[in-house]
Amino acid sequence: MAAAESDREVPSALCTEFLNFSAKDTASKWLQATDLYKEVYQHLACYVPKIYCLGPNLNPQSEDLLAQLLLQSPLEWYLCGEDPSMGLVKLEQNNQPSQLCGHVFRVGEPTYSCRECAADPTCVLCMQCFLGSVHKEHRYRMTTSGGGGFCDCGDTEAWKKGPYCQKHEPNISDSCQEVKPPYVTPADRHDTYYCMLFNDEVHTYEQVIYTLQKAVNCTQKEAVSFATTVDRDGRKSVRFGDFAFCDQAKSVIVSKPLRVQVMHSSVVAHQCFALKVLQWLGHVIGYSDALRRILCQVGLENGPEGENSSLVDTLMLCDSKMWKGARNVYHQLLMSSLLMDLKYKKLFAIQFAKNYECLQSDYVKDDHDREFSVTDLSVQMFTVPSLARMLIIEENLMTTIIKTFVDHLRHRDLQGRFQFDQYSKHLCCCHCVCRYVLISRPTEWSDQLREKFLEGLDTFLELLKCMQGMDPVVRQVGQHIEMEPEWEAAFTLQMKLTHIISMMQEWCATDERVLIEAYKKCLTALTHCHSGFTDGEQPITLSMCGHSVDTIRYCVSQEKVSIHLPVSRLLAGLHVLLSKMEVAYRFPEQLPLVRVPPMLIEHPLRCLVLCAQVHAGMWRRNGFSLVNQIYYYHNVKCRVEMFDKDLIMLQAGASMMDPNHFLMIVLSRFELYHIFSSDVVQQNNTLIEEMLHLIMMVVGEYPGVGQVEGCDQIKREIIHQLGIRPMAHSELVKALPENENKETGMERVIDSVALFKKPGVTGRGLYELRPECASQFNLYFHHYSRADQSKAEEAQRKLRRLKGEDTALPPPVLPPFCPLFASLVNILQCDVLLGMLGAVLQWAVEPSGGHWSESMLQRVRGTAKRLWCKASTRFLLRNYVSAPSNTASVLALLENLQNAPHLEVHKDMIRWILKVGPQPLPSLLVAFVEGGQSFDPCVPGSSLAQMVCDKDKAERKRKAEMARLRREKIMAQMSEMQRHFINENKELFQQKHSPSWSDASLVCVGPRCSRPGEKRQVVTCILCQEEQEIRADGKAMVLAAFVQRSTVMSKNRKRPPHDPGETLRYDPLFMHPDLSFGTHTSSCGHIMHSHCWQRYFEAVQAKEQRRQQRLRVHTSYDVGNGEFLCPLCECLSNTVIPLLPRAKGISSCEQPALGQWLETCAQQIRAMHSAHRKLQPVSEFWSVGTHDGITPPVLLVPYSTTIKEMLTTFGTATYKVGLKVHPNEQDPRVPIMCWGSCAYTIQSIGKCQTQCSHHMMLRSKPCSMFYVSWFTLVPDPQVETSPCILDIDMLHLLVSAVLSYGSVHSQDSSGLSVDAVHLHIFHLVTVAHTVQILLTSGPGEREEEEAVCRLYNTLKTHLGSSLPEMSSGWHLWHCVKLGILPYLRGAALFFHHLNGVPSPPQLLGACPNQWEALCGYLSLPSNLLQLYYSHLDLMEPLLKGWPVQVKLTNSSCPPSFPRESNSLIELPDDYSALINQASSFTCPKSGGDKSRAPTLCLVCGTMLCSQSYCCQTELEGEDVGACTAHTFVCGAGVGIFLRVRESQVLFLAGKTKGCFYAPPYLDDYGETDQGLRRGNPLHLCRERYRKIQKLWRQHSITEEIGHAQEANQTLVGIDWQHL
Repeated sequence: MAAAESDREVPSALCTEFLNFSAKDTASKWLQATDLYKEVYQHLACYVPKIYCLGPNLNPQSEDLLAQLLLQSPLEWYLCGEDPSMGLVKLEQNNQPSQLCGHVFRVGEPTYSCRECAADPTCVLCMQCFLGSVHKEHRYRMTTSGGGGFCDCGDTEAWKKGPYCQKHEPNISDSCQEVKPPYVTPADRHDTYYCMLFNDEVHTYEQVIYTLQKAVNCTQKEAVSFATTVDRDGRKSVRFGDFAFCDQAKSVIVSKPLRVQVMHSSVVAHQCFALKVLQWLGHVIGYSDALRRILCQVGLENGPEGENSSLVDTLMLCDSKMWKGARNVYHQLLMSSLLMDLKYKKLFAIQFAKNYECLQSDYVKDDHDREFSVTDLSVQMFTVPSLARMLIIEENLMTTIIKTFVDHLRHRDLQGRFQFDQYSKHLCCCHCVCRYVLISRPTEWSDQLREKFLEGLDTFLELLKCMQGMDPVVRQVGQHIEMEPEWEAAFTLQMKLTHIISMMQEWCATDERVLIEAYKKCLTALTHCHSGFTDGEQPITLSMCGHSVDTIRYCVSQEKVSIHLPVSRLLAGLHVLLSKMEVAYRFPEQLPLVRVPPMLIEHPLRCLVLCAQVHAGMWRRNGFSLVNQIYYYHNVKCRVEMFDKDLIMLQAGASMMDPNHFLMIVLSRFELYHIFSSDVVQQNNTLIEEMLHLIMMVVGEYPGVGQVEGCDQIKREIIHQLGIRPMAHSELVKALPENENKETGMERVIDSVALFKKPGVTGRGLYELRPECASQFNLYFHHYSRADQSKAEEAQRKLRRLKGEDTALPPPVLPPFCPLFASLVNILQCDVLLGMLGAVLQWAVEPSGGHWSESMLQRVRGTAKRLWCKASTRFLLRNYVSAPSNTASVLALLENLQNAPHLEVHKDMIRWILKVGPQPLPSLLVAFVEGGQSFDPCVPGSSLAQMVCDKDKAERKRKAEMARLRREKIMAQMSEMQRHFINENKELFQQKHSPSWSDASLVCVGPRCSRPGEKRQVVTCILCQEEQEIRADGKAMVLAAFVQRSTVMSKNRKRPPHDPGETLRYDPLFMHPDLSFGTHTSSCGHIMHSHCWQRYFEAVQAKEQRRQQRLRVHTSYDVGNGEFLCPLCECLSNTVIPLLPRAKGISSCEQPALGQWLETCAQQIRAMHSAHRKLQPVSEFWSVGTHDGITPPVLLVPYSTTIKEMLTTFGTATYKVGLKVHPNEQDPRVPIMCWGSCAYTIQSIGKCQTQCSHHMMLRSKPCSMFYVSWFTLVPDPQVETSPCILDIDMLHLLVSAVLSYGSVHSQDSSGLSVDAVHLHIFHLVTVAHTVQILLTSGPGEREEEEAVCRLYNTLKTHLGSSLPEMSSGWHLWHCVKLGILPYLRGAALFFHHLNGVPSPPQLLGACPNQWEALCGYLSLPSNLLQLYYSHLDLMEPLLKGWPVQVKLTNSSCPPSFPRESNSLIELPDDYSALINQASSFTCPKSGGDKSRAPTLCLVCGTMLCSQSYCCQTELEGEDVGACTAHTFVCGAGVGIFLRVRESQVLFLAGKTKGCFYAPPYLDDYGETDQGLRRGNPLHLCRERYRKIQKLWRQHSITEEIGHAQEANQTLVGIDWQHL
């Protein structure tokens, strides 16, 4: 028995009982009962099983109605003591609500957090509170809620200022009496059961659907419904019946395995009622704050079992046993009750902390996400500073959290370090909860707080000790590693703990005693981790340059080394904090700062050497796992607590050691000691470069060790990021480290170092470095990668060249070090460094040796620059200028290198070093010896700097003068060449253009048509590059084109397109004025030979056939549907348009008047009718086949065979796409679809892309088409099926009539001029359109006004009361001119391309006489009414014959002219308003459930439930998503949507094509925020939205999708039909 059965009805017995039931009497009975609990329970036990869960299908509406009247009403009567409708209102009127807002957020609802005032990022406001608060004027973050949290308005601890909005001002609450909770006993049960399927986060939709189909024998649609409900609510009954029947389904489902349980129906009934009661309680306590406090008191009161036996404890401890829907209900009740009062919030937090270990264990074992676990409520309590510190002191919360986390990580190696097999959700537990506790730093410390914090720190150090040295790696030698080791889990843990480690240090920094004790504990832990020698560590003595040091031998390339050193890095952070406190200088004996410095630097140095060796390519056989670890080690997410701290630890160790000893240890770990201490030939240049760069960072990087503020460090980061290139705000934010509040601090300093350049219609706003900040640029910035350094160097040199400055990049002046790190400068003055520099320079002097590289020399230059700026004068005189007798001095080596031809790129910097170095030394030496003065060559005000500056100015002036002379010489040569060319080609410059006619005489239609002169039309094929003249008997030249159905101009989207099954009877001849859908043709304009295009298309087809055999199908174009990409611009195309020569005018001496022409046409029609014996009725006009002597369509114009083939190709494509049918060249509707596409394209974009349409003159059937058009304009009483004049679009009629007349003219022997006939047709259609406008216009002395009034009165005489009275002739004439102008412009464009007549310049722009120019160009009088009154005797009968009376009488909404251009819907300026609208949107097929992906159609404004199984529909035999289905209803297969929660525009075309597009909403920095990741406020950019609208109006959506999919192949793999 499947679950898909008909809904049950309410039993008649229950209906009778319902009629006799009185809620008031039941409540009165309870008031008089001695045992209230028993009475209430007996009532529930009696009625609950009778209301809920009586069959396989639930009936929520009936159940809710019965439950309200039989169960909830008695409770409300008992609670109020009177009618609830009156009692609850009284409670609400007398209520003094809590000062907390407590609004529980829905899924997708907008939330706001003030970046300036929020205590932490978890403090958020709802939209109503935000708009009524002071924070709307601040910098704020906007995000969408995942559901479950609530508004923090009114919580004074959540906001630094402005805690209240205008609505939630603080008020005083009353106290309430205490009541006890009722206790429930078991209920009677029946012998029916449910097979209940529960949700899990392991199996996919497809797995659940497949299993259900097999288990309960249901259809796929039913299985999809089951799976959707299970995912939404957490459970769903899939079978109902006796126990055996349900158990059978369970056995099948469990074998998959899915979580399933057979449950008694009465149990399920009581569970359903329990959820309703919880929801009812949440609703009732909203009436009275006193009721809420009563509920809180009852829920927290312990039961007879003792401690942890309250209802709240029971619910929390059973959380993992409940399904998703039950959890959500009671979580919301807890938030709306306990968490709304500070007193009960504190009591609940204590109980939560006591049960934390158990709750966390249950969560780890549970498979649900954290948002559905009660542990997620920790954010509501632990982020309150007072509660967090109270819990740390009283419940030892910090220790409990960390200990619980450590206990769950049981996998350890022999040394007790963590081992991870795979990523686990344990890793985020400690991160979330511990971060909440530490997020607010204490301002005052108590002894208890110090004690508990240090106790928690001990536990945290135990955690870090287990991480110290985990996941060690050993260099792979010989063969590549077989299997990539697991590394993601360890780095995930490191990233999760990064902010916690930083917050631990910030807590320590607020109290001196805590900091000292924390430093001691951390140093003890580090000593414990690395006590004694391990394998590979043997004592050794190193000697170099007269210095020796005792150390250990350790080869990183041979032994184990780990990148995870959290204990060492925590110690480095604490050491920096100590360096900024006075205790480090006043009482140094209290600090263990002199213990074994080599032990401090050992493991950080090994880690840095590992990175250097990886960069040198020594670890390639270890695979990508190590490469990824090195990447994250330097990445901005990890570097603050990894790379930066390792560098600081090296600086700390170097400041406490002899610099020569430090450098020798560094050389030993880099395995370069023997290279610099002996004449070793073999060496690794990259390792030497990395080692020199490390030394430069140790002595030249000051973040943390210099006397600078935090904002200065941020400035320095920004300067060096902008030194690479201008960056957008989001790029800068990503490049800067975030604190625990997800803030970078960039906004405080960005204006002082950068200039903001606003974006245009495309692109993003960019920050550019201020010119005055360029002097702070350091080429060897420690956060630069090699690629960044190269880009920055190139960019800065280019800027200096543009300014005419020297391209040398001198180092910036560094701030002084902190006293504890002041000795770092001694590294620049040690003998070992001087020996290293001399060795590298000596290698550079001898380039044939190959022992040096340009990067190595570059780093030596950088060290020399830093040496000159920081070293003492005595040291420079002793070591820089002079040297031992057997070696050359550094000065001499630099002078030799200055003239070396192989060092051209380094000459600028070497010259700069020599400028500021040796030249002024003699004079300064005298001053130094005689006066004891000191100098600083880097100080701008010094005499040395002045001398250098003067010399640089003179050099720049000399170079500028040489450049000026060179430019003058080149310009003189160019002038001479120009004169010589003009003298040789005088005839080219003497030709003058003289137009053959004046602009005023240009006429595009009629006998006076201004035919252009004969001129050869020569074009070039883009494929073979051959030129070809366009001739009727020549080779066909074609344009790539794209034909598509369109509703862009539709005024009636409710009018459905024709049914594909009825295409044989569909008549496309007359287009309705509402333009409900049409066929649009566009072209990129690139020209090809027809045979070149055919070869190209065949090659594309062959390639796609091979692709299908090898790879997946390419979806940017569908070859099976005739699609291809233009060979040049790759525009999507599906047909070609042949280029034809211009039509030649046919001169005739006879130019008949309108009456004569009408009579001639009538005679021709009678002759044709007699020849064919009978005229086919219009209803049978499109019968297929040829009979009665009617021949198939045959082209009359003598074109070449290839041109005819291309004409057929284009016509068939228009027919196939426009009617959605299979190609049929014989169908007589082919030319009509071409002409309709011509007219529709003219109307939509004003550009004619149908160069071939006016030459598709077919025999027989086009004659009939002209006759149908004729009967529309000249009614015949014998033809009863003529359409109403109000149901015809006149431009379509004009195009069809003009182009089809050629077939009639070819069989005419009367000698009528085609131009004259075209003019008569145009005049007739224009009069008909004028009548259209007058018939649809709503309520003078000039001639036009009088004429239009007479015509209107004539119409009113014929139609009687159908037309209203109209006394204003000016108004009517204004309506006519305004309404007919689009038609005239379209006609002008049509005849311009048909006859090739140039358009007058007045029509190309805004001109005051444009109306007269347009009428003259179309051979029309300025007063269009003259067309009617000049042929009054002919026009009046036509006017009477046009059938409009019935149409005007029955039509409720007649068409109006001019038709307004369609636009995309109006969007709100503030994006949060759109999010708020989407958050209230419910899935139309899921019983009121919130849509997970609400998507807005920008064409019609419909909100859709996208990307979900629930709203899939069947389209052409295939299941498609809501958006795809909507495109075929709204946009003829093309759609534009806005995915609201992702802030992303979606383009769809058909069922297989789509792409994402930048949304029109931008933040203040001119950037989009797709996915709402940054949270900056978004506002509508009108220019961007107009660009999207322009793409839509120009029918370029499909083309945009094709370009996007070609550029990004990942878009190909998306199943667009499911969106």
